[in-house]
This record gives sequence, structure tokens and C-alpha cells, in this order.
Amino acid sequence: MNHDAAPLDRRPADLDDDTIAAVGKVSEALEYVERARGHLYSFHQLMGGADLALGDACEALRKAGHAAQADRLETELVGRNVLYGRWTFQIVEEFDDGYWTEFRQQDRRVREELQAGERHVFEATMKERRRTHGRPDHEARP
Repeated sequence: MNHDAAPLDRRPADLDDDTIAAVGKVSEALEYVERARGHLYSFHQLMGGADLALGDACEALRKAGHAAQADRLETELVGRNVLYGRWTFQIVEEFDDGYWTEFRQQDRRVREELQAGERHVFEATMKERRRTHGRPDHEARP
């Protein structure tokens, strides 16, 4: 099968370049949010690890004869909320259930309304324009 004969054409008929670019910017913004979400999960795991490590440090301090310092750290920091009333899992859940979910729904809605639901139309159009047709490793599709 000639994979070059089947272009990666996701562009709905009569869709103008300005609309494709604008919808692409919405999706690009979502990609930033997705990356931020990954960092939020990293923050969640790092803070959880820090809390567990601090618990271990308290045990080591107590074993070394420094119970006052261990008690203070346990009282003031171990298990402490990182934001008012929240551990990091609560921050992640609130972000996921609110902003992230809404952003994904709005991105999908814009694509459905303007691009017949197709994803990455901007990128597919760019690929079709930039690739060298007929050359190995420039195929439109796998």
C-alpha cells in the first residue's frame, strides 16, 4: 500500500486557515494545562515523599536522643496541610474535577463545533505542507 497516496487530511471541507490556527491555539493551551497537571502530580508525590522522609527523620532524631526536636517536627510539620485544609491529594482532586475537566470539555466542544470533532487539524495540515511527498520517512501515515 502506498501510504503517501493517503494524505493525513483531517481538515473538514471549507474550513479556513484562520479557524484552524485559532482552534490549534485552544488545543495548545490545553497542552500547557496537561503539562501543569503533570507538575501538580509531581508536587503531590514529592510532598508525600517529603512527609514520609520527615517522619523517618523524626524517628532518627528520637533514637539519637533528641526527642524534643522530633516531637516539635512531628507536631508542626508531619501530616500538616500544605494549603489551608488540604493535603496535596485534595488539591489534585479539586484541580482535576474543576479546571482540568472544564478545560478539556471546552477544547472538545470547540473542536466539535468548528472542526467536526477532529483533533490536531493544525498539525496535520502543517505536516502535509512540510513533508516531502514520495520520500522515505515522510509518509503521511504509518
